Amino acid sequence: MTPAPLAARLREPSGPLFFPVTAYGPGGSLDPDVYRTHVRQGVAAGAAAVFACCGTGEFHALLPEEFEACVRVAVEAAEGRVPVVAGTGYGTALAVRYARLAADAGADGLLALPPYLVHAGHEGLLRHYREVAAATALPVIVYQRDNAVFAPRTVVELARTEGITGLKDGLGDLGLMQRIVSAVRTGAPGDFLYFNGLPTAEQTQLAYHALGVTLYSSAVFCFAPEIALAYHRALTAGDTVTLRRLLDGFYHPFVELRSQGSGYAVSLVKAGVRLRGLDVGEVRPPLQEPAQEHVEQLARLIERGHALLEEDA
Repeated sequence: MTPAPLAARLREPSGPLFFPVTAYGPGGSLDPDVYRTHVRQGVAAGAAAVFACCGTGEFHALLPEEFEACVRVAVEAAEGRVPVVAGTGYGTALAVRYARLAADAGADGLLALPPYLVHAGHEGLLRHYREVAAATALPVIVYQRDNAVFAPRTVVELARTEGITGLKDGLGDLGLMQRIVSAVRTGAPGDFLYFNGLPTAEQTQLAYHALGVTLYSSAVFCFAPEIALAYHRALTAGDTVTLRRLLDGFYHPFVELRSQGSGYAVSLVKAGVRLRGLDVGEVRPPLQEPAQEHVEQLARLIERGHALLEEDA
């Protein structure tokens, strides 16, 4: 694929963007069969795209051969119905290697996570992402967060780079995002995508939507697709009554619960998938499992979320 087709497939999302968790068996090894089921269920439920082996998918914990296997399974499970975007990251050499593995596995695009550990300047970041983009024909979405925070002029240069098709924001600085959107609109007009990539993005998506950022990741979709889809439909329709009910009754309590433990943006989501009946295993270290009381709270919260949907029926 080229950047234009991926951008065209994502520009008007039919549903949330699905970031599946990676499934492990009882001994902690990769379980491709359960992972395939997880991806198929998400696609069947109405995901607009599959983002395989990214943050929620524990990219940091996967060996290269496990990564390639997961991406290949995701591509097979999606069956061309929706695009599959794979994570890549670490230093430039490894990011290029993972990008090529994703291309070999049939991915439709790449989500470039921040470079490992270092705080780089404008020129270094540009060189890094340009080398990743040049490594394959896959379009690249750059993830802004942690140690990869961009000035508007840097994003303009990224948008002018062949193969770079979008920016995913995990920082949450709306003032900076407005400046970035304006700078790219005037300095690099074209088909450039923006994503809200904050944890539990639904909590902030109304604010991002006002900036013209219509794409967002949904970890909730992993374990409660009905709730995530109801939110997406209400957002698309401008149904503020439903949005407020879901935000106040489900998403805000979920964010509060997620804040109770380190790494819960992944481990609590994975516990949610298990609560829905699919044994995807535990997280790998250095992440740790959520406390049992928090898993029980999550179970009650999922029930509450479904009850909110019945109120709207």
